[in-house]
Amino acid sequence: MAEETHNIRDRISVSTVDGVADVRLQRPEKMNALDPEMFRALIETTDHLAKETSVRAVVLSGEGRSFCAGLDFASFTGMADSSESSGAALTELSPSGMTHYAQQAVFGWTELPMPVIAAVHGHALGGGIQLALGADIRIVHPEAKLSVLEIRWGLIPDMTGTQQLVDLVGPDVAKELTFTGRMVSGTECKELGLATRLSETPREDSLALARGIAQKSPHAVRATKRLMSNAARLDRATAFAREREEIGRLIGSANQAEAIASYFENRPAVFADPGINE
Repeated sequence: MAEETHNIRDRISVSTVDGVADVRLQRPEKMNALDPEMFRALIETTDHLAKETSVRAVVLSGEGRSFCAGLDFASFTGMADSSESSGAALTELSPSGMTHYAQQAVFGWTELPMPVIAAVHGHALGGGIQLALGADIRIVHPEAKLSVLEIRWGLIPDMTGTQQLVDLVGPDVAKELTFTGRMVSGTECKELGLATRLSETPREDSLALARGIAQKSPHAVRATKRLMSNAARLDRATAFAREREEIGRLIGSANQAEAIASYFENRPAVFADPGINE
């Protein structure tokens, strides 16, 4: 299949081939730090991918030495010293009313219907670690350095990090990491539950995993993400009811029949793309 490439605000490149979107932060000279244009590019990228029904898995990584070094304070300080107000716009509520724009730059990845894999190397600090936490899966280099760094500046993680940290490691570990802002290696991240898997080549392994997922029924994969992403926030009766609803839609569907047929016929499956709301 031909590769399709998009460049978003000169901050992010999106290359899609065979159902896998390879998304790369493109500010290597600044260790992919988050300036206003990067925030906007992150939101525009997730808005774009949410409409791409042929995309079945996403890999998010950073070019250069690091995944994302966090907030680019110089760019925001420069705006504060001028009359420019675009930085303040990041604290305005997004159209959904559930997030402001800085939160949406992370939550947009969580909301995507297809799986998102973050490939983390170098540094993921402050907003950078929160961006990684917005993914479904994190493949991390053992020597990567991650930190919930906001306490250094007298701040809190405010890009959905307080929720994602507690979900992944529990409130006590989440508090310890946030109270201290200490650096955590990729190896310790795996021990704590922040990393799904360690890899010396996180981007390559993330792309390989994404290609494997892209070969499965996209309806079943999306249903799995919907169920498991919300499992911790639902009472059991509601969770079991949603399980029944999802399996009811899958059993006997065209893609479910194709999954069975391709297995017994020992051939690659050819699945139909889901609609935007499926």
